[in-house]
Amino acid sequence: MSDFKAERKRSLWRRIVDFALADVNTIVEGGIDEDTIERLERVLLEADFGVEMSMELVQTLERASERGRIRSSADLRDLLATEIRQVLEAASPPGAAPEELARADGLAVVLVLGVNGVGKTTSVAKLAHRLKREGNSVLLAAADTFRAGAQEQLAEWAGRLDVEFVGGRPGADPAAVAFDAVEAALARDMDWVLIDTAGRLHTQTDLMGELGKIDRVVGRQVEGAPHERLLVVDATSGQNVLNQARQFGAELELSGLVLAKFDSTARAGTAVAVAKELSVPVRFLGTGEQLDDLEPFTPDDYIDKLLGLSEA
Repeated sequence: MSDFKAERKRSLWRRIVDFALADVNTIVEGGIDEDTIERLERVLLEADFGVEMSMELVQTLERASERGRIRSSADLRDLLATEIRQVLEAASPPGAAPEELARADGLAVVLVLGVNGVGKTTSVAKLAHRLKREGNSVLLAAADTFRAGAQEQLAEWAGRLDVEFVGGRPGADPAAVAFDAVEAALARDMDWVLIDTAGRLHTQTDLMGELGKIDRVVGRQVEGAPHERLLVVDATSGQNVLNQARQFGAELELSGLVLAKFDSTARAGTAVAVAKELSVPVRFLGTGEQLDDLEPFTPDDYIDKLLGLSEA
């Protein structure tokens, strides 16, 4: 494994100790000095916690050190874990597990959003697989009518999963495809419609305007729809995740994130940054290419990966 890959696989805690602290006892015995603060901020920023969250974490550690609350490396790690957990839990809907998608009395509609190339369509397939495995009937709607091959890709997944599929001709109105899909699902008394949307348009039409139109159309067909608006992002793309969440969240009220391509902890602070700034919870982690590689997001497991608590 190259040095670069090895660095990406190390937990945030190991990088804090190796780069920022060298000897954790420096904090325990003498408090956090200015140089240590700068190093801690750098590690957190490189892990994509964002400026606001990075500064808040460092300030919390600084105050705790001044009050004598950090007496060991375990105290320091536990304090980091507590602060991160509070942010993640504050963004999560109360009383519901992350994998529990909002249900309706009849048909439930899920709008899946995201820019091209983040693994959106594959995430739709993984979600359909999960829902079908739980005994639900599922219809996949290919409302990305502008990207070459998008229809064929989702139709292929529908065939492999043995679920219903509705698409449209190239360049067709995406909202019309969504309308047809919901009508078909209602007629067949189905449980779920998953709508795969465009991540970019090859026209002068505004993407966010098109997504808003789909949202309004399905809302007129089914009360409360869409019941979920999930944004798929590439977990390895750093601050682009936060930028995309801001952009899509400005147009539609997001109910959660799916972190696709989550295979390392090196830049995983983005989940905390989004939760802190936008109060949007992470709902699932895409951890591989197989259909079963869609894990429910839980703060404890995430913090364990992030801080290497199992190494303690």
